[in-house]
Amino acid sequence: MNQIVHVEFPATDPISAGKFYSELFGWKLKAWPEYNYATVEIEGGPAGGFPQIDGKDYKSGDVVVYIQTDDIEGTLERIEALGGKILRPRTAINDSSWYAFFADPSGNRVALFSSKNPAASDRK
Repeated sequence: MNQIVHVEFPATDPISAGKFYSELFGWKLKAWPEYNYATVEIEGGPAGGFPQIDGKDYKSGDVVVYIQTDDIEGTLERIEALGGKILRPRTAINDSSWYAFFADPSGNRVALFSSKNPAASDRK
């Protein structure tokens, strides 16, 4: 598994940013105004999203790649053992999934994603 499943482009206006990429590349846009977030479906590729720039987790210019794992806690332990740093521990996104942020030894910020029902999110 361990595939790239989601890429986020932080934006000052997530819905407008999603519309920009949707019109530019023909990606299917779904707005989530209650979360100030937009997602796109990219044919043949990972999903994408546009979070609100908040200066903490999401900064302008920081594209975030999400890698799927069945075991976030175990993966975070391996990250630390290999010289990486945990930036945000496992955190619930909603009732069906979790995420975490880490920095690799070069300082790149990367995210992990795990579904509470791995069979439902398997992108094979």
